[in-house]
Amino acid sequence: MENMRKSRVLEKLRAGKVATCFKLNMSGVEVAEIAAMSGFDCLWTDREHVVQSWSDIKAQNLAAKAYGADTMVRVSRGPYSDLIKPLEIDATGILVPHVMSLEDAKNIVHYTRFHPVGRRPIDGGNADGAYCLLDFDKYLQQANEQRFVVLQIEDPEPLKDLEAIAALPGFDMLFFGPADFSQGIGTPGDFSNPLLIETRRRVAEMAHKYGSSQPPQAA
Repeated sequence: MENMRKSRVLEKLRAGKVATCFKLNMSGVEVAEIAAMSGFDCLWTDREHVVQSWSDIKAQNLAAKAYGADTMVRVSRGPYSDLIKPLEIDATGILVPHVMSLEDAKNIVHYTRFHPVGRRPIDGGNADGAYCLLDFDKYLQQANEQRFVVLQIEDPEPLKDLEAIAALPGFDMLFFGPADFSQGIGTPGDFSNPLLIETRRRVAEMAHKYGSSQPPQAA
């Protein structure tokens, strides 16, 4: 095996196209297979809110791969291993919830990108490295180029750093979470709150302003 499989989502986004995503709130592999068969570019599975084991996610990821779809895992916020385990089972991307500051975002990049962008712990003997069949240097390079990191802004605390977070090299997408944001500003469930609407707009503007079609580079 000479190359890591390419991300369908990144290929579309880098071409200026829209990528579609289907959220799985069930652990059954059949739902993942049906969604992948239906043509979605990405399946979103979850370790933050949904009781899914690593075995569940591995099975869903294999179902997605069988139809050429990406898998994005929303991770738990714990040790750095929570960030990299989805990548090592060959999920195509991770979604990191509750990014609270620029420093937090920098730490996420540090642990999810290989040199020269970050210092992600190296194994290479798992599914993403084709169980050591992928050349070591290509593994590091292609993992940086073909795997995506999404930062979720869903609290008022990171707003002071929002533009600096958006400008940070090494991640691929910003994602706004309105429900937790509404709770964070003291109006849970009020999606018509002017501050929520304005923040959603600002996140989109920052994403467009600093979005890039290029793979992540070192700062």
